[in-house]
Amino acid sequence: MANKVMIIGTGNVGASIGFSLVSQRTAVNELVLIDLNQDDAEGEAMDLRDTLAVSPTYLKISAGSYKKDAKDTDIVIFTAGAAQKKGGETRMELLACNAKILHSVIDQLLAANFHGIFLIVTNPVDVMSYLAMQYSGFPSHKVIGSGTVLDSARLRYHLAEKLKVSPKSVHAYQVGEHGDSEFTIWSSANVGGQPVQKILKKADLSTIEEETKTAAYKIIERKGATYYGIGACVTSIVNCIFNDECRVLPVSTYDAFSDTYFGFPVVVGRKGIIHRLDTELTEAESLKLQSSINVIKKAINTIPTFSS
Repeated sequence: MANKVMIIGTGNVGASIGFSLVSQRTAVNELVLIDLNQDDAEGEAMDLRDTLAVSPTYLKISAGSYKKDAKDTDIVIFTAGAAQKKGGETRMELLACNAKILHSVIDQLLAANFHGIFLIVTNPVDVMSYLAMQYSGFPSHKVIGSGTVLDSARLRYHLAEKLKVSPKSVHAYQVGEHGDSEFTIWSSANVGGQPVQKILKKADLSTIEEETKTAAYKIIERKGATYYGIGACVTSIVNCIFNDECRVLPVSTYDAFSDTYFGFPVVVGRKGIIHRLDTELTEAESLKLQSSINVIKKAINTIPTFSS
């Protein structure tokens, strides 16, 4: 690997991912920015280059093109498309527009002989990840969605605040759709091996789960978009791949049994998805997961190519 990353879409999310990759200590050697607005991509590249003198690592940053850069790119981070608006717009309402953009971009990447790993961030991320696998024909381990990594980070933060510990000491996952049907696996959530369900009251757990699920809506209502959190989370996924960390992350991955993508704990390394963990769920949690899967599959079936 040349450890080359291409970010497609230089809006708030794409730019924040770029800044996070540059400002953190990563294994990225080259960063290429692509946007329909070439001036915007060039401006972001110039702005990011200005940080290099004080950044922890040095890398090449440029505004590029599919034809010139796709062939030797290791990870394509797809952030292009419409974003959620104020007023409670759901991630699923973005699907029709963003699916068309994704299809067009993948056609251009394949024509330019891209053969690396897709990291899908654009919402609705689970459906978009499934479409990326179908449109590209790539094996599922090379098509990854950001999934519920951000949601799980939010969950750990809220639990840490309540328990007065570091979020890094909280082991808990938000799973399923990155959206309204996601839920917390409380049965295995723990701090230092102590089950969270034995520490906190049910009311506290419900409040924390609801705060986690509605966080994006609250941020969007106040500032119009979310981007810092996802920027940091995507950087952690990129690090996991380039450093072959084999970390457990709740990214969105393909499940052959349900024929869909959803966020669930898996092992991530140099080749992408190494394997899905057989995380034990209670009967109630299994029903919630199936319900969330049904939401994603219903959305997939609204795309003409995949409708039954």
